[in-house]
Amino acid sequence: MLTRIRNAVIAKHTRVDMPTSRIKADIARILQDEGYIQGFKLLEESAEQSAGPIKTLRLFLKYGPHGEKLITGVQRISRPGRRVYFGRDDVPDVLAGLGTSILTTSRGVMTGREAVKAGVGGEVLCNIW
Repeated sequence: MLTRIRNAVIAKHTRVDMPTSRIKADIARILQDEGYIQGFKLLEESAEQSAGPIKTLRLFLKYGPHGEKLITGVQRISRPGRRVYFGRDDVPDVLAGLGTSILTTSRGVMTGREAVKAGVGGEVLCNIW
């Protein structure tokens, strides 16, 4: 998901499609709330070969008034080979508060600032600035 967003922003696309999952929809909700994207939509297409419908997540990317990128960097932190966890007191700032870290916690997917307010830690998925 992060690579598709990064590539679409570099190519100045207005939207990007990807297979959906619950965690991707939660990340898209956070990106919309933080103002990085215009919005997102969950689409269902009927598949002829498979048993159920194919679900697609469509993100509508956002740019500044003169075409400047609002997402200038995306960094994946946790990966399958190396999980990164932070306690409630150790959640780091991204670019001294100018960026956003996205965590998955026991209370769901949230930003680093929300996790500090809620007093929970968790696995850091990515940083976006």
